[in-house]
Amino acid sequence: MAAALTRSSSVHSGQAGNEVAAFGDVAEEEEREEKRRFLFGDSYRRRVFFNYEKRIRTRSPPEKIFEYFASIRNPEGEVYMLPADLMRAVVPVFPPSESKIVREGSLRGERNPGELHCAPSEFFMLFDTNGDGLISFAEYIFFVTLLSIPESSFNIAFKMFDLDHSGEIDKEEFKKVMALMRSYHRQGAAHRDGLRFGLKVGQSVENGGLVEYFFGKDGNEQLRYDKFSNFLKQLHDEIVRLEFSHYDVKSSKTISVKDFALSMVASADMNHINKLLDRVDDFDDYPDLKDLRITFEEFKAFADLRRKLEPFAMAIFSYGKVNGLLTKQDLKRAATHVCEVDLTDKVVDVIFLVFDANRDGSLSADEFLRALQRRESDIRQPASSGLMGVLGSENDHPLEFCKHDFAVNSLAYQSCRNM
Repeated sequence: MAAALTRSSSVHSGQAGNEVAAFGDVAEEEEREEKRRFLFGDSYRRRVFFNYEKRIRTRSPPEKIFEYFASIRNPEGEVYMLPADLMRAVVPVFPPSESKIVREGSLRGERNPGELHCAPSEFFMLFDTNGDGLISFAEYIFFVTLLSIPESSFNIAFKMFDLDHSGEIDKEEFKKVMALMRSYHRQGAAHRDGLRFGLKVGQSVENGGLVEYFFGKDGNEQLRYDKFSNFLKQLHDEIVRLEFSHYDVKSSKTISVKDFALSMVASADMNHINKLLDRVDDFDDYPDLKDLRITFEEFKAFADLRRKLEPFAMAIFSYGKVNGLLTKQDLKRAATHVCEVDLTDKVVDVIFLVFDANRDGSLSADEFLRALQRRESDIRQPASSGLMGVLGSENDHPLEFCKHDFAVNSLAYQSCRNM
């Protein structure tokens, strides 16, 4: 049997040799391709594209931001976003550590960008009049403007247009309020009329499904401030939920502590981001962290704290200045007593792992608050004169950001007086 097998093999030895050689050529080519593709490690590649997308968000016109992050294009060439695309366009998110995809999105020369993880959104379906689940460019401008508005600022403008003090405004008055708010937002200011024809989107911002949700199909209903205020809160909460879902690639309703840390530092300015990302990468050296998970409730509590940056920053700086250091208990007390936000020990531990740079048990408050500040300022994106206006905010002290709401409120008041 062995002899027969040997003879049989010898008959086809020439053919087999050619096949082996051919297979070897293919394998060698695949190996070369693999080496070319992974000339830089995954960690480096993720960071490069993450920083590229940060620059797109902060330095590009709204058309480019929309086209880059939008994942849907219909046969007529119209570009649309899914709700998760909208979140990625306004929130700096790092590729999830538990995802096998090296990066998300696509650039020229990138062979396999992979599929995006897009969580569904019941919230956005409330305003989806045709049921397609898509967000047009006009609606994108509308939503980013709403996300940029401090609640107190809209309250002032709302009251100024509420001429009969009924606590309600009509559709035309609402358009005036939105036009005013858009003029203070970098992306909105570029499209004050809400029109954009280059993307084959010619409808007005104020004629979308959201306005129908507020004023009815005929546009004759009145909008009460409490309804709108509640909507703004829900909108911010939904962006937080979509961000959490971005990291929850396994749909386990939890994310790793590393991804939570990435979400904390992702908004840091370009001068400090790589240093902070290095610290997060060091999480891999702590075996005890591997199995720790962050729930959505913990994630949202941190987001709630970030929205209360002004009182939190004042508490942190005043306490740190008097005592010279800021411990974990001090941080928890400031969050609970001043901001009425309960942080779990796990969340506080992660904060200190990232922002206690010298491991002396005291928080680097300035560095920590600056990262929180950047997250809020990235979303608000105040209108500025050119690129230098956008970049000039990177070196602001965290407490300077607390003055933003007052400045916008004053502008809103003056503008309303002149109408």
